Amino acid sequence: MFNSKTCCYFLAIIACLFAGPAQSQNRLDSLLPVRGLAIAAPPPSYVDSFNLFIEKELAPRQVNVLILRVDFNYRYTSHPELSDSNALTLQQVKSIVEVCKKNQIRLIPQINLLGHQSWANRTNKLLQVYPQFDETPGVKMPAEYKWPNEDSLYCKSYCPLHPEVHKVVFALVDEIVDAFEATAFHAGMDEVFYIGHPDCPRCRGKDKAALFAGEVSKIRNHLAAKGRELWIWGDRLIDGYTTGIGMWEGSYNDTHPAIDMIPKDVVICDWHYERADKTAVYFAMKGFRVATCPWRTPSLAIRQLQDMISFRTESTRQMQPRFIGMVQTVWSPAPGFIRDFYSRKQDPRRGNDTPHETFRQLFAEMEKYR
Repeated sequence: MFNSKTCCYFLAIIACLFAGPAQSQNRLDSLLPVRGLAIAAPPPSYVDSFNLFIEKELAPRQVNVLILRVDFNYRYTSHPELSDSNALTLQQVKSIVEVCKKNQIRLIPQINLLGHQSWANRTNKLLQVYPQFDETPGVKMPAEYKWPNEDSLYCKSYCPLHPEVHKVVFALVDEIVDAFEATAFHAGMDEVFYIGHPDCPRCRGKDKAALFAGEVSKIRNHLAAKGRELWIWGDRLIDGYTTGIGMWEGSYNDTHPAIDMIPKDVVICDWHYERADKTAVYFAMKGFRVATCPWRTPSLAIRQLQDMISFRTESTRQMQPRFIGMVQTVWSPAPGFIRDFYSRKQDPRRGNDTPHETFRQLFAEMEKYR
């Protein structure tokens, strides 16, 4: 005969039988709340293959954040003049949204704001269409790009103090966030070398950290008004001189004091590609949530993963939630990355030190913590 005590006993056994997978999943979620991939949005002709890759490769690896660099690869209705000639339709975006919803993957669209308004010897859409937004109109794009150069031109920036620029870029931000049904937006904001330029009538002579912080805060406040979150790359907030990290992964142009001027709810994507620099601790100590972002060296990515888990498990109760996980970065187009992933193509000089192999090994290492 079953009494209440016996029923409780059997219920406890049943609970134990079904606890294994749940506990395993909860353990990975606890150790690495963010397990992400940052990659360019696919071209229209590749959407079906991209969605299949999400189903077959991202979901089984427990990827739960997908940052998609959209930029002008979308048929904007607010500013159709800023869309690429061959851009994603709303219907194609919705197909990506649906496969991510099905697999519980958080989608975060990205448009590069402030910096990265040009590449090599061409300007991108924003400055092509609205050249008045250019921070450095006197710097002409070269016929053949070389670095270094006399103009210190890496990528162009828009002027953060231009009175009309935010009306345009915020329309794009709102439209793309709505299209992707996203609760967060990635603004890029890495490698900003042109800021507070002496040739800009609005910015010259102004504090570069204050200019950078002002732009971050303006974007953050615009998003926050609709309950959305801002993510950015973290390099401009690191003192490149003091740390020795250098001008790419840190700032040599005095933007780093902005770290004390921007809202603490901005999420920092902390990228380091040559060493496992421990700057995630710096961001966390400043009060920010931070994800570590590797690229193309598997062994380095695994060390960074181990550091992130150590930071999260061995820090104080106040610090632990700020170490949010890992985001694998990919800077080649999505079709090439996926083809190389399946063919396991090696780099002629670096062998298996490739983004696709780093992705494969990084997430295989995460499996050990499930």
